[in-house]
Amino acid sequence: MTVQYPQPPVTVRTFAQRFSATRRGARLARLLAAHQFTVWGVPRGTAVFDAAVLAVAELAANAVLHGRVPGRDFELVLVHDGGGGVLRVEVSDTHPGRPAPLVCAEAGSEEERGRGLLLVEAVADRWGMRERCGPGKTVWAEIAL
Repeated sequence: MTVQYPQPPVTVRTFAQRFSATRRGARLARLLAAHQFTVWGVPRGTAVFDAAVLAVAELAANAVLHGRVPGRDFELVLVHDGGGGVLRVEVSDTHPGRPAPLVCAEAGSEEERGRGLLLVEAVADRWGMRERCGPGKTVWAEIAL
């Protein structure tokens, strides 16, 4: 007779996908992330859902606009840590340049670009950048569930 041991519930779920470094790829990353959040039980229209989708949209747009290397994709990784109470968004690209948010003086300008990281900073509880294995970097954001 086999002894059955109860397994602890899965509290960390992960989604990872590579996308072409194009506007279409960034849009698809946002749409798939929104779908994945609903699969994980994050209700549409809530502050957590909206913040996470906005973070994906801005980080994917940055990967396409500023981190694009011809012939290279960008990667989206989503982590739902129910036990830790956090939703993590990671976007990796192969460009060696490092992200830099606008300073307050620049933010008041009439320029229509350059506010993506300020938006991520506003909606995320934490965000940052780390080196990745291989060329480039990973920019991440965490939103409390």
